[in-house]
Amino acid sequence: MANPSGTGAARIVLVPGFWLGAWAWDDVAARLRGLGHDVRALTLPGLEPDHPARGSVTVDEQARAIEAALAEDGPSVLVAHSGAAIPATVAIDRDVERIARSVWVDTAPVVDGAAMDPSLEGDVLTLESAWDDELEQGSMRGLSARQLDEFRERAVPQPAGIAREAVRLRDERRLDVPATIICTAFSAADYRAYAEQGVPFLAGVLEHRALTMVDLPTGHWPMWSEPAALAERIDEAARGTAA
Repeated sequence: MANPSGTGAARIVLVPGFWLGAWAWDDVAARLRGLGHDVRALTLPGLEPDHPARGSVTVDEQARAIEAALAEDGPSVLVAHSGAAIPATVAIDRDVERIARSVWVDTAPVVDGAAMDPSLEGDVLTLESAWDDELEQGSMRGLSARQLDEFRERAVPQPAGIAREAVRLRDERRLDVPATIICTAFSAADYRAYAEQGVPFLAGVLEHRALTMVDLPTGHWPMWSEPAALAERIDEAARGTAA
């Protein structure tokens, strides 16, 4: 299990972002297991291929699924990618003593009252509706044609309520849980600058009291573009050896 002192293997819970299931972590999870970690990758509620009512899925449901994956016999390392920062922060707030460390992959912990996009309409957000914007912004940097095709084939509609819903946080001890942001689409310096400029989704960068940022230059999907390097960064964070 995770060792807060910074040595040894950990129980690592991997949470994918919008449109993704546990499958998105397959390569990284295998590498982390090869490094001795006990790894569980999640498919959050609403992101199962056959979910019958995605529009009704709440942040609470997703947070409870993360809580259920945490180790019972010691603190876990929780890794969240992209929009999974929303339910992951809520899960940490509810079960702070069960989190040894948090790792944020091209994202950041959110703050009380945060909502990613309160004006988002409809029950779901599809990958296709965001595809052109993602390409234009360089989000897909580093992905091969095959990876892009697989992404489009396997992506499922994202429950829109997760982006609209404002989170409620209660336990300020979450701000002292050792945390690492792995900065991929933007550098650590950019992350800090954007937070200081008031980008709402990065407000947690300024709020958190035990935060380290490390660079891994690539696009927004490093589990595919740089799986070996991402596994290395997660391993370093889990063991408490990240620079």
